[in-house]
Amino acid sequence: MRLGLAMGYGGEPMERVLPVIRHAERIGVDSVWSVEEYGPDAVSVLGYLAAVTERIELGTAIMQIPARTPAATAMAAMTLDVLSNGRFQLGLGLSVPWIVEGWHGLPYERPLRRTREYVEIVRRAIAHEDRVHYDGQIYTLPYRGPGSTGRARPVRSEMTPLRPDIPIYLAAIGPGNLALTGELADGWLSGMYAPEHEAAILAPLEEGLARAGRARDAVRICPILYVARARTVPEGRDKLRPLYAHLIGAASPGVRNTYADVVAQMGYEGAAHDVRKHFADGDRAAAAAAVPDRLLDEVALLGPVEAIVDRLAAWRESRVDTLILLDRDTDLLEAARAAL
Repeated sequence: MRLGLAMGYGGEPMERVLPVIRHAERIGVDSVWSVEEYGPDAVSVLGYLAAVTERIELGTAIMQIPARTPAATAMAAMTLDVLSNGRFQLGLGLSVPWIVEGWHGLPYERPLRRTREYVEIVRRAIAHEDRVHYDGQIYTLPYRGPGSTGRARPVRSEMTPLRPDIPIYLAAIGPGNLALTGELADGWLSGMYAPEHEAAILAPLEEGLARAGRARDAVRICPILYVARARTVPEGRDKLRPLYAHLIGAASPGVRNTYADVVAQMGYEGAAHDVRKHFADGDRAAAAAAVPDRLLDEVALLGPVEAIVDRLAAWRESRVDTLILLDRDTDLLEAARAAL
């Protein structure tokens, strides 16, 4: 099993971050992933890291689909791949409605169709085989809609890619999006995963793989795990309870909470209901208290280093290709690298 590091970069001086990345590369961590929400973007920081690292793979987890046109994403991917000498991995995701609409000012509509068309265009642009012509329900290249000049023709990138098939990973939670990942993607960036519940969690992915006639191992499974190092396991749980209460309990009108769906799929339907009720009532403390201990133990890494290393044994036996830790604790990285 490979080990990755998710870098929750918040815009701090790189002198605080770079020693962790260099240490990770030195001890054999396989990849580092940049995160993007509505602050620092996922691309710029990897351009910097491409210049100061040599071996470690560089991935985005994720670049937000609504934030860029497919062509802009293809351009960034090809550039980062050249700058890193073929170490780039393109992670894409839809983000969430309140960021898409509140920050980017775009409608959060037809997400599955948008993802499918986006990935297809990005792949064609990177492949550099011909001018990119696309007639989709959402994207049309060249654009012929309202306000167009009607004079544009299909375009091929001026840049010859270092690799014409840069790996594309999709961040997916809901069953439809996960099935689409099985059809289209090279990897899956998961935000809620547990070895004990693999069969249920992976059922939509398997459906997509079968639908596309792809092999069972065609998609790399790459969970991103929250980590809470603490003196005791209960302390570690308590550090993560508010976060998971928010993931499970948050609600938006007309938008399904797929984190709650996955938790219910894992056998915690009653607990998910309780968390959501307390969250809706505004009682965040009760919502956090309702998050089951066992769920936290299964989906996160928590407690003393020894307990975390013991828990990694279950992950080693799973179908996971790369375990991505959202943490900057270099001692913990060393212990995880040795255990995996």
